[in-house]
Amino acid sequence: MAIRRILIANRGEIAARIIRSCRTLDIEVVLAVSSADRDGEPARQADRVVCIGSAKSADSYLNAAAIVHAAIATGADAIHPGYGFLSERAILPQLCAAAGVVFIGPTADQLVAIGDKLRARAEAEAANVPVVPGGAANSRAEAQILARRIAAPLLIKAVGGGGGRGLKLVEHLEDLPELLDLAAAEAGAAFGDARVYLEHFIDRGRHVEVQVLGDGEGRVVQLGERDCSVQRRYQKLIEETPAPGLAAGLRDSLRQAAVRFAERLAYRGAGTVEFMVDTQRQAFYFLEMNARIQVEHPVTEAVTGIDLIAEQIAIADGSGLRLRQSEVRIMGCAIECRVNAEDYRNDFRPSPGRVRDVSWPSGEGIRVDSHIVAGSSIPPFYDSLIAKIIASGPDRATALARLRGAIAATHISGVKNNLGFLEAALDDPEFRAGGVDTRFVERLYARRPDLYEQDKAGASHG
Repeated sequence: MAIRRILIANRGEIAARIIRSCRTLDIEVVLAVSSADRDGEPARQADRVVCIGSAKSADSYLNAAAIVHAAIATGADAIHPGYGFLSERAILPQLCAAAGVVFIGPTADQLVAIGDKLRARAEAEAANVPVVPGGAANSRAEAQILARRIAAPLLIKAVGGGGGRGLKLVEHLEDLPELLDLAAAEAGAAFGDARVYLEHFIDRGRHVEVQVLGDGEGRVVQLGERDCSVQRRYQKLIEETPAPGLAAGLRDSLRQAAVRFAERLAYRGAGTVEFMVDTQRQAFYFLEMNARIQVEHPVTEAVTGIDLIAEQIAIADGSGLRLRQSEVRIMGCAIECRVNAEDYRNDFRPSPGRVRDVSWPSGEGIRVDSHIVAGSSIPPFYDSLIAKIIASGPDRATALARLRGAIAATHISGVKNNLGFLEAALDDPEFRAGGVDTRFVERLYARRPDLYEQDKAGASHG
């Protein structure tokens, strides 16, 4: 079938991003919104808007039945879930299949297999992809035995989800029982699944992920890797491709491992296989797979020239993979910064409100993905991401220089934001050298105590 009308079951910058690709493809857009997003910029861009519930996510963006009903009522051929919300929950593709609506993403069975982190580990092992030492923790006694075997420090992780929820670092084994209880409680509240598992914690690790596309019949291509090691509380802040400083053999092995994992699942659509790279041992381990479009997908688009949203739609529409691995060309470098409405001087506390004025950068190699204009409201009900600023160039030095200039040229008033933090991170000698690990932000704050102090000079950044 030919997809002519898509319902977007998401909000914010990713909704605006999907709309852009739909415009290029001459596909009509129906935007499903909560009551808090009726007047947002994506709603003005869509061909039609349908309100699916109140501002509370559970009543709107997490209400799968309401979303599918809205698609049927508006004559939409397909639903694009974006990222977050229902994008990785099997209930949405299940309801779509029952209603005869195309789900732009993997199958429900694939989401179940990937969403259960223990099952995903088993699938990785079956695909000959290395996994971090660890395993199930079905009881305190079992956890204690496993913890002694894999040794501290270790991580307690939620079986049924990610995003930092249910995740606890255990530095001393005597703290394990208490942290197990806390992690299980958080996981149960966030995912309705209190199961947790243990993994050895790699202290000097880099978070590197590989973008893949699969046709659902076993053919998979990879579009290179992204380094996502600049994080706070396991949330990514800066991403880049290619990952700097990786040995050629290690880079190739990462990409090949991602393809093997996706091939084993006969994966359908766009997905990202995530790894932890042990910089001391020059080894890598499977972490998880994100079965959706990623926030950081623009850096891959910048170096490959491939519209990942368009490829998602083509695969869902039955066209399969439209490119061969030999046709994928990775040219230059791209780096992305996430601009968030949050107070980086106060533990990154969210800063909802109304944007009085905003000025986004432009210029050679600069791309801005955002749904924010002057007067936009940032509701307190959702995540704090308001924009992504991406810079690309023929090499990392050029991309970094362009990004530093773009961040300096960005001005937001009305809400606190993290532009000052991003400037400090990009200017830091360790980041400029490339190849930072996941504890970079911790070291940056240790080097820059001024980041905790009131920024009188940075008022133009909000």
